[in-house]
Amino acid sequence: MGIRSEAVLSNGVKIPRVGLGVYKMEDGEEVKQAVQSAVDLGYRHIDTASFYGNEAGVGEGIKACGVPRDELFITTKVWNDEQGYEETLEAFNRSLDKLGVETLDLYLIHWPVLGKFKDTWKALEKLYHEGRVRAIGVCNFMEHHLDELMMDAEVTPMVNQVEFHPALYQEALADYCYQKGIQLEAWAPLARGRYFDAAILKQLAENYQKTPAQVILRWHLQHDVVVIPKSSNPDRQKENFDVFDFDLKSDEMLRIDELHSGDRIGKHPDEFDYDA
Repeated sequence: MGIRSEAVLSNGVKIPRVGLGVYKMEDGEEVKQAVQSAVDLGYRHIDTASFYGNEAGVGEGIKACGVPRDELFITTKVWNDEQGYEETLEAFNRSLDKLGVETLDLYLIHWPVLGKFKDTWKALEKLYHEGRVRAIGVCNFMEHHLDELMMDAEVTPMVNQVEFHPALYQEALADYCYQKGIQLEAWAPLARGRYFDAAILKQLAENYQKTPAQVILRWHLQHDVVVIPKSSNPDRQKENFDVFDFDLKSDEMLRIDELHSGDRIGKHPDEFDYDA
């Protein structure tokens, strides 16, 4: 219960530990309502991407939610076919226009497109130095991608957003990131509900009068991982946000760690088809 609701990035910027993911939400009313209901429930962190095709709807939700812009933490990402130096600068402007905001809180490289991600990072560094984005980072970067990036980078990524859940407990990557001062963030933290029936999760949910989803999200927080569970259902949003009032014991954490099987929802970054 000693976990604060915000983590502090390497440059001092605060990021809410629980955010709303909006992957596969339809642009327009669905995502607009999802943003509004989440903000009403206390969320202040919204994560989208140009690839999701719903930045405009997220922007409408931001505008309609009634919370001042400077109290919200907005993330979007540059997609694979937008990468490269000039292309990324143009993509950033497109995203800002759709979101209807003047600055971003976090801009991420969506996948490590080989031969391009270094130029893309240079563009992110420019945007960061110009104050157009408060923090910059990457998604789906393994240790070797980060090593390669940092050979030439002026700024170390502040965030690495990766697939991370009990069945894919990327302990070595997490250790690497924390040694470098990179905040780990989990997409698909609930693995789309695939492991809710695991005996340990059901047992702990009963013990703490929580749901398996809440136990999984609490496990992330106690591993110092920021989470962005996706839901457009207000009841589910409320459940996902209600994870700050209980503590898993160290032996319980270890038993959840043991659910690791290497099973992925998405592609391994080294096997992703960047030309598809």
